[in-house]
Amino acid sequence: MRKIMAIALATVACGASLTLTSASTAAAAERAPHCVVVRKHFTKGHQRYFRLTNLCSRRTACFTIVVPHQRDPHGRLPKGVTKDVRYGTTWAPRALYVKNTPC
Repeated sequence: MRKIMAIALATVACGASLTLTSASTAAAAERAPHCVVVRKHFTKGHQRYFRLTNLCSRRTACFTIVVPHQRDPHGRLPKGVTKDVRYGTTWAPRALYVKNTPC
């Protein structure tokens, strides 16, 4: 009886790991490439900025700046460009991160 239970549990565990592997591979194929990188986060006057760089040398990259309790600003960076992007004032909450999005 114990052997049968051990074999059944091993089969279930192997099946679950194969399912997770195929699901993570499919999810990775749908993600946007990580082209936009944050170089610096700074405040100038009463405005908040990110210095963003597009590391993809062949294509334009799109991004979204995630700010809590606000509409998320988004934009595009041409290939190989570094740009300062203003996303809010010092009175507004600070951004959490920059997310790469498909164009």
